[in-house]
Amino acid sequence: MRLRTLILILLVALLAAFTALNWAAFVTPTSLTVGVTSFEAPLGVVMLAIVVGMALLFAGYMAFWQGRLLVEARRHAKELQAQRTLADQAEASRFTELRTALTGATERLEARFEATRDALRTEMKEATNSLAAMIGEIDDRAKRGGDRQP
Repeated sequence: MRLRTLILILLVALLAAFTALNWAAFVTPTSLTVGVTSFEAPLGVVMLAIVVGMALLFAGYMAFWQGRLLVEARRHAKELQAQRTLADQAEASRFTELRTALTGATERLEARFEATRDALRTEMKEATNSLAAMIGEIDDRAKRGGDRQP
């Protein structure tokens, strides 16, 4: 228990003990005046009723106050959850945009790679054809030159 609760319980116990020890004085009738009228009543019981009434009034106020705080806390929790959901959606949107951008960049790189590979193949074919033509020309020269010698 909290210290405040323990102190409150101790004060109520002391009040109850004081009332029990002095019960005879509490119930002794006395002449009481309230504004314009007078009446006979036990002063101790009247004062005890006023203290109990004020304690109940204070407890009711505290319960009302705690209820308002609880409602406020729930409202804040709902707002926080809504903001968290909004942030998660924004993050998911950013991930989707990033995925789209990466996919586009990958596709561009693949297209560029394909174009470079096709250009390289074409260049290799041209080089191979050129080399074959040179070898054929050298072979022809060698055959013509070899025919003249004998």
